Amino acid sequence: MRTQIGRRGVFLQALWLLSVVILWKESDAQLRYTIAEELKESSVVGNVAKDLGFSVSEISERKLRIASESGKQYFTLDLGNGELIVKEVIDRESLCGQSSSCVLPLQIIIEDPLQFYRVEVEIQDINDNSPRFHADTNTVDVPESTPTGAKFRLEPAQDPDVGSNSVRTYALNKNEHFVLNIKNNKDGTKIPELVLQKAFDREKQAVHQLIVTAIDGGNPVRSGSAEITVKILDINDNAPVFDQDLYEIKVMENCAPGTLILTVKASDSDEGMNSEIEYSFGAHTSDAIYNFFAINSATGELSVLKHLDYESSTSYEFDIRARDKGTPVMEGHCRVQISIVDVNDNTPEIIIASSPKPVREDASAGTMVALINVKDLDSGDNGNVTLTMAGNHAFKLKPTFANHFALVTDTKLDREKFPEYNIELIASDAGSPPLFTSKIVRVMILDANDNAPVFSMPVYSIYIKENTAPGSILSTVSASDLDTGENAKISYSVVGSKDPLPVSSYFYINSDNGSIFSMHSFDYEKMKVFQIQVQAKDHGSPSLSSNATVHVFIVDQNDNAPAVIYPSAYMGSVSHQRMPRSAKAGHLVTKVTAVDADSGHNAWISYRLAEATDASLFTVTLHTGEVRTKRSVSEHDDSSQRLLIEIKDNGEPEQSTTVTVDILIEDGFHEPISDFRHKHTEPDKKSSKITLYLIISLASVSLLCLLTFLVLLVKCARSSRGSSSCCMRRSDCEYKNPNRNLQIQLNTDGPIKYVEVLGGDMMSQSQSFGSYLSPMSEFSDFTLVKPSSTADFTNTLSVLDASLPDSTWTFESQQVSNY
Repeated sequence: MRTQIGRRGVFLQALWLLSVVILWKESDAQLRYTIAEELKESSVVGNVAKDLGFSVSEISERKLRIASESGKQYFTLDLGNGELIVKEVIDRESLCGQSSSCVLPLQIIIEDPLQFYRVEVEIQDINDNSPRFHADTNTVDVPESTPTGAKFRLEPAQDPDVGSNSVRTYALNKNEHFVLNIKNNKDGTKIPELVLQKAFDREKQAVHQLIVTAIDGGNPVRSGSAEITVKILDINDNAPVFDQDLYEIKVMENCAPGTLILTVKASDSDEGMNSEIEYSFGAHTSDAIYNFFAINSATGELSVLKHLDYESSTSYEFDIRARDKGTPVMEGHCRVQISIVDVNDNTPEIIIASSPKPVREDASAGTMVALINVKDLDSGDNGNVTLTMAGNHAFKLKPTFANHFALVTDTKLDREKFPEYNIELIASDAGSPPLFTSKIVRVMILDANDNAPVFSMPVYSIYIKENTAPGSILSTVSASDLDTGENAKISYSVVGSKDPLPVSSYFYINSDNGSIFSMHSFDYEKMKVFQIQVQAKDHGSPSLSSNATVHVFIVDQNDNAPAVIYPSAYMGSVSHQRMPRSAKAGHLVTKVTAVDADSGHNAWISYRLAEATDASLFTVTLHTGEVRTKRSVSEHDDSSQRLLIEIKDNGEPEQSTTVTVDILIEDGFHEPISDFRHKHTEPDKKSSKITLYLIISLASVSLLCLLTFLVLLVKCARSSRGSSSCCMRRSDCEYKNPNRNLQIQLNTDGPIKYVEVLGGDMMSQSQSFGSYLSPMSEFSDFTLVKPSSTADFTNTLSVLDASLPDSTWTFESQQVSNY
């Protein structure tokens, strides 16, 4: 029945203690709960999430977890509702011993973002232990002559519980010789003593049986009993008496083994053997006392056996017994209390409560990186720890609460300069001399896309021969990015061009390695230069990019043979010319004109007489193509002469073409020439017609020049709004079309009358367009002879009017006489 009542009382007390939750007490903890010991597993301590102000959804999202500072995990956190639950039954006595306060510190850590809170769980004692004597049976020897009032110290009972649940009083069974006296020590322990109230008569009863009961103050009350056997002795009736009932001393924890720390002294009123005293530890002294201390049995000197440790035990209490050598033996007892004085013999400890997480380089100042605890097993100033950082880092330590620090960012980070930090933390205590410890914390810096790709050169120049096969690799552009990962992965693309046609139809760039390929075979005669913009773009978010300019220069190849302008193919495959038999040496018979669509050396043209009916009669000027007589024509020369003229360029390999000229030598051809020379003074009908044609031609060209000038003037006026210069020559306007300087030349040398339109650029030989007035024509018609060789040149003439706004034409009238 008593057991049932006791269990019910314990259960009611546990429920009462469980309902008491104390939040925000005056301590370092942010939450404090109080529970009773011996709670069953899965018992709820409190709702941490609710008390900290977190919703249920935030528990998993922010990754709440619990960490114990005591090493062993007595609690767990229910991630479903945020309740703190008992994971293992807690025995307060095994956890905190006889300490009046038993607190389990916990840390609630929130991973995202990194935060932590300190929680303390106070374990309250319940009366789950009964007082217990060290031995169930004890023997007390009492001399027969002992006077009334004499006291005999009994072994105190031990109760693992604390406070009111520990031993509160003692009771003695009813007897006629002894009463029980309870002695209260300074430390709160209660010592039972037998007090003799009636003298013994050994002859009547030599042994007395007593029962002493220890009672605690719990609810329900628990108790424990021991049997005391009192033996009546009739000799040696004076027990040794110590100078002090209680000896209190302080001992430094670093005192050397063998150090004398105390000498106890007892005296005996008897004489002889009854007064000789031997000292020893009390009958129920623990093994710990024997391990650390030793007493000289003859002198009562107490010394240290081995090194003491304040952190293991701060004090020791035990009894010293003085026994005489009489018969029966008499003994006296004293109490020794030794307080261990702390010395600074423990270095501070640095505990990384939450491992450092990698930090993005664009993280704002004050971003938490890690949680750090420091502790020192010493006490007082010896355990007062200061935490600092060595060196100058981009981080700082922010104190949170007692001995807890947060490592946070202090300035803007730059991964490209410092991809990681090895931060040395130094903990020092305030002891004398102070002790230090250090720990390296490694913090990795994560990349942010804060660097745009950079080309190896801002401008690239590529030279490619014309007629190169499509798909040929032209060059490779490269860019680098100081970032890493996807932020440094670069894709290349063509983003624009200053040419009128889309660049994508000419070039292709490999997006991975920047190799530029041709998509067409280029023709120097159509396009000499391309300017494109290449973009390097990283894969970051948001992505960054940069541009580079690529100039592609087409290198001319000798792929065009000279094209004959005159004589024109429209006039037949053979040119027919006439000359008087009276012609002298140097007479201009005709002029072969050719052009080459190539440029530079490839367009330098030379003329050579390849074959002739009479090679001694004619010669061809090397660079002008003029066919002249080498000597005077004689009557013996054939009237029909055929010349084969070869026209070659200066390229490699050499290109050439030929033209055939038939010359008819006539006897009476001098009269029209004479008439022609007199046309200036005596104009006839035909000469007037020729002059009229010339005037019309020159007027048309002049009008065309004027219109061109006006168009250019208007164009320059418009473009001057956006730029400071006006392009007056095609060569000044980048590389749109070849520069053309056109000359109109009127040649009246000999009987051949023609107007030449010469065109060319700085790198190519002039090209000619001729209007010839043949004296053999019945009406002396004015004919514009177009080039008859390459399609490119023909197209150039056909679109001559359309290209006038982009060209500058100069006109010259030149009359060459040869008499």
